[in-house]
Parts: sequence; C-alpha cells; structure tokens
Amino acid sequence: MYSSNFHPRRWQTILLFALGFWLSASVLLDFVVMPSLYAAGMMKTTGFASAGYSLFWLFNRVELVCAGLALTGLLVTCKNNPDRDRGRNTVIILSVSLMAIALTQAFVLTPQMSAMGAQLNLLEPVASAASGMNQMHMAYFGLEMLKLVAGGTVMYWCYRHFPPMTASN
Repeated sequence: MYSSNFHPRRWQTILLFALGFWLSASVLLDFVVMPSLYAAGMMKTTGFASAGYSLFWLFNRVELVCAGLALTGLLVTCKNNPDRDRGRNTVIILSVSLMAIALTQAFVLTPQMSAMGAQLNLLEPVASAASGMNQMHMAYFGLEMLKLVAGGTVMYWCYRHFPPMTASN
C-alpha cells in the first residue's frame, strides 16, 4: 500500500494549506469583495448576474479542489495516526460536510441565483432583485458561516492533534 516516497507530513501540510487558503479566500470574498460591490451599486447594473456567476463559478471550483484536498489530507493523516482517535470521527464528518457545502454552493445555489438575477429582456430597465433572491443570499451566507466554523474547527483539531514538523521529522 505504501510507496517508498510516501510522507504523511506532506498530506498534513497540504491539508492545512488547503483549509487556510480556502477559508481566508472565503472571508475575503464574503466580507470585502461582495460588500464593496454591493455598496458600489453593482447589483443594480445589467451585467451583475452574469459577472457574479462568472466570479462564483471560478471561486466554487477552487473551493471544490480545496475541499477535496482537505478531505483527502485529513483521511490520510488520520489513517496514519491510528492512536490519535479523540475527535477524529467528528472532524471527518465536518470535513465531509465541508465538501457537501462546496458542492451545494457550486451546483445548486450559484446557478439558481444567477438564473434569478439574469435579465432576459435587454430593452427593459433593470428591475429590483427577484423576491427569492434574498432568501438565496441568506442560504448562501448561512452555508458560508457553517463552512467557516467547520473549517476552523478542523484546522484547530489538526493543529492540536498532529504535532508540527521539526528538523528531526
């Protein structure tokens, strides 16, 4: 099963890097970029739905890669540390939940919000947001908060249970 160049520490590094990058990018997008676009009045422009979809399509794919790397890294790291089982099942469930959140956002919420915001008649003035759009935004933001809490919990658990690399490792 093990190859000669297999190093669990590499997976631990990949796990922590993927989670750190993913969560920090989510915070940046949710609390800096999107509020700035909203304050600038971009939600009232004709191309906002397509621009938002393009932005989130790309970001959701990066999230899926990060979620996959984090889940794989966590499973490999936990498999190679069988004596550290305290809370292991909980963080594995949280990591699977992170993957489910990324899939839901990428393939359910983002396409639906884009479809609701699309302006199909270019001759009419920009209408206000569809009635269900606020509910979709709240669902998306709720999943974002769950993602940040679950991802932070997984990172904290990994940091506490897997010792950092030292020169002797």
